[in-house]
Amino acid sequence: MTDASPPNPNPAPNPDAGSDAGSDADFDDLLAFTPVPMQRRRADGWSAERQRRFITALSVMGAVGPAARAVGMGRASAYRLRERAGAAGFAEAWDIAIACGADLQFHTALDQAINGVTTVRVMRGGMVEVMNAPDRKVLNAALLSKKRLSAALSAQAQAPKATRET
Repeated sequence: MTDASPPNPNPAPNPDAGSDAGSDADFDDLLAFTPVPMQRRRADGWSAERQRRFITALSVMGAVGPAARAVGMGRASAYRLRERAGAAGFAEAWDIAIACGADLQFHTALDQAINGVTTVRVMRGGMVEVMNAPDRKVLNAALLSKKRLSAALSAQAQAPKATRET
């Protein structure tokens, strides 16, 4: 057993894998960016690893405040980082992550609206009632948020890009 070779770090793709194989790698490539260069290293600052974790959290949550809190930072600090010099890649990954997170939240809400939400009720006397029913409030909120996101993205696409010269 001493002549065992180390595992191959780049195994050949599995031909039996479904069409979704590699989708995680494609998603990671979509969110890849060059971290914002920092002048000083701080234990509680925006390290390159913390920036990557923030973008990942943003792609899941779709909201800046909760994503910043998830990595131990503040919302305002995240926006200041986005405005720093050399943050173009970070800002682009941020925009993609926001869209992915909003899309994920929409699909989660849509799933709950269609397949239902389980509600457990404890009545007087200890009787328990378990109900699983579609939630129309969640559906309405999901559709409204999707409409607002689409309107914001179309307005952003139509707005002229500002440069330092203008």
